[in-house]
Amino acid sequence: MPGFSFERPEAMSSTRALVPFLIALFALLPTPSWSAGTAWEQAQASELWQRNEWIKLGHYKPGTWPGSWRSQTEDPRFFMAANGAVDPRAELQATLEGFAASAESGDEHAQCRFVARLSWLRAELDIGDLPQPDCAKYREFREQVNATRAVLVFPSYYLNSPSSMFGHTLLRLDPGEADGGSEYLSFAVNFGALVDPNDNGLFYAFKGLAGGYAGQFEVDHYYKKIREYNHGENRDIWEYPLNLTAEETERLIQHLWELRRINFAYYFFDENCSYRILEMLEVARPGLDLTSAFPLTAIPIDTVREVERSGLVRDKHFRPAQGTVLKQRLAGVPPRLRERVIEISRSPDRLNDADVQALDPATRALLIDSAYKFLRYEQTGMERDPEVAQRSFRLLQALQARAADLPPPAAQPDPSTSPDLSHGSRRLAVGAWNEDGQDYLSLGLRMSLHSLPENRNGFPVGAQINLGNFDLRIEDDGKVDLNRFDVVDILSLSPRDRFFKPLSWAVRTGVERQWTDDREHRVAHINGGIGATRTLWADNRVYGLTTARLENNYGFADPLQPALGLRGGLLFNAGPVILQWEVSAEKFANGELRKIADLSHNLRLSRNQALHLELLWRDQQPDDTLAVGLRYQYYY
Repeated sequence: MPGFSFERPEAMSSTRALVPFLIALFALLPTPSWSAGTAWEQAQASELWQRNEWIKLGHYKPGTWPGSWRSQTEDPRFFMAANGAVDPRAELQATLEGFAASAESGDEHAQCRFVARLSWLRAELDIGDLPQPDCAKYREFREQVNATRAVLVFPSYYLNSPSSMFGHTLLRLDPGEADGGSEYLSFAVNFGALVDPNDNGLFYAFKGLAGGYAGQFEVDHYYKKIREYNHGENRDIWEYPLNLTAEETERLIQHLWELRRINFAYYFFDENCSYRILEMLEVARPGLDLTSAFPLTAIPIDTVREVERSGLVRDKHFRPAQGTVLKQRLAGVPPRLRERVIEISRSPDRLNDADVQALDPATRALLIDSAYKFLRYEQTGMERDPEVAQRSFRLLQALQARAADLPPPAAQPDPSTSPDLSHGSRRLAVGAWNEDGQDYLSLGLRMSLHSLPENRNGFPVGAQINLGNFDLRIEDDGKVDLNRFDVVDILSLSPRDRFFKPLSWAVRTGVERQWTDDREHRVAHINGGIGATRTLWADNRVYGLTTARLENNYGFADPLQPALGLRGGLLFNAGPVILQWEVSAEKFANGELRKIADLSHNLRLSRNQALHLELLWRDQQPDDTLAVGLRYQYYY
């Protein structure tokens, strides 16, 4: 056969005699060390750099041109190759070479820096023996974060902070039952912007929208997050245990180590805290595709719903805020005794009053517990006061003495009202209107999130957050015109009483139509207000605000005009119908007076469908106008 030669039988017999000797000789030779070149040949044969797992580990997304890639972090510390941020193939080759490098570099060795990459490549390639660097820092990290389970956490909406008004998501890493299972041993995984403490709220909002901040992952004790959200910001927390396996949780933790101190771009609406958490879950469970559902915006509660749709969530738990717990306790105190709660918190000696001593044991214990919780709530965020600490200690002692008499805590909220079951964040609307005998249609799109008269389930009562609200007007002749555009429309109606004293406030800016000088004009405006809200009954609310407005209206002789005014209304819940009736008046610097009455009625048809009836009366000199409209609203 061409290319082959055969030995003579005599030669073959002599060769056979050497075989045992050769086997023994080779057995004494050292085993060849692992070769990065050999592993790279294997990787090339299977085009390993195109595998979903490698793409996720590098945070790669398709680039501008077909076949191109770009990592969502361009931090050079995250890559082994000079062009690793745009070339997954080159990064894989450089990573294999780094794994084969001398072990002398210790914690800076590629094996110590990229433990998730190493674990995956060991499973995919015949790597064999590698140099053994001492990865002391990673061992210390992994021993500290001794977790086998993961929980998705949603701290609820917080209107007093631009970065938290849409809520927030983070991960909690829990130890196994064999390690105690206590949440006080758990760690929180949070992604946030590296904010300059000197930036004011307006500058923060601008830079957050424009990508002016870098963002990083941080790992810290979960109890600190409870203290920050539940206590400091008085935010309820919903927790969603995930069905990640121990192996998947391990992969997540390994990748988290790879991302330590690595900078990502931070954008308030899309590449934010929630989006990065989704990326971590995609790494933990290969095959998941969570991020592609958010090409434009990643509203936190929408990402929670996406995680649920993927089948990752196995349960949900509610952790009430400090203020929520206090409200639950106060709800059980008879109205005639609620003033006593404040008195006892001011002076624990009032527990010895005859009328308090005459109360039944359960009511007395409830009174003590409410006074203790109220005192603690009042001191949130304040420096320690020895006199207050002494009162708190005395109330705690009295409470412990009557612990057996204390009624059980209020029931947890109905899981059907959890934020993940709220209506969709975006809204489409189509309506028919009549304004002073003229008919027209309206088409609306709101990018996010919730208006006061809409379905309350899953939202804080009295919280309105509208961003990017477009409304088009279609006349009988087919003409399409902009009716209204709200850039921002936020209203916070938190009720005041003897225990809680928040201010209500509003801010709105955008473009709208106003009648001026017997003509309709589009005006740009910014306005805000501050005031108070009271609860009437069953969480129905009445509110009043003083307002200020700056309007650019070319119907005025001097277009830029400030105004002061009043705004008040009623928010009423009647089952599937929610009503918001509001009146307002504004007096401009040029003497013009504008009065408006807006009566909105929202009928919930289903979780994501509603009918909205609105009557809008405006007294705008020289005449008044009345508009009546019916809209069908769909949330998605």
